[in-house]
Amino acid sequence: MQNENIAGRDGSERRRDTLERLMAERDIWVSTGHPEHGPHQVPLWFVWHGEALWMCTSATSATARNVRAEPRVRLALPDTSDVVLVQGEARCVPADEVPGDAAAAFAAKFGWDPREEEGPYAYVCVVPRTVRAWRGEPELRGRVIMREGDWLRPPAA
Repeated sequence: MQNENIAGRDGSERRRDTLERLMAERDIWVSTGHPEHGPHQVPLWFVWHGEALWMCTSATSATARNVRAEPRVRLALPDTSDVVLVQGEARCVPADEVPGDAAAAFAAKFGWDPREEEGPYAYVCVVPRTVRAWRGEPELRGRVIMREGDWLRPPAA
């Protein structure tokens, strides 16, 4: 696949575009792994709030079980032409213990508040450690825009 008409963005443009997508997108692919059962991948609704991604799932789901056993996760926005990959450590927060501002942001975005449901729900919080973003081959170089939890500064011109 050729991407001849794609102009490469610098690091600050990639960061801005990535943050805009994290605020606007609805779904994210969540990849977890269990030491005995192997990999698991599922799309979840998410909200970007307070420099973290907040998702919600059943407290008994494979995702929640996996995060409790192995907190390292990978997340991916669904557009393969405008790639955003996030790596970090997840933690499960019971719905009745989630910070109120994060739960309110999730509920406002989706019109659904898991704290009001009868079944046990858990929020999965991921603070990014590494973020990669690129649009096609011309942007493969420099695709790491966050490393060790710090946004990288573009090289001086």
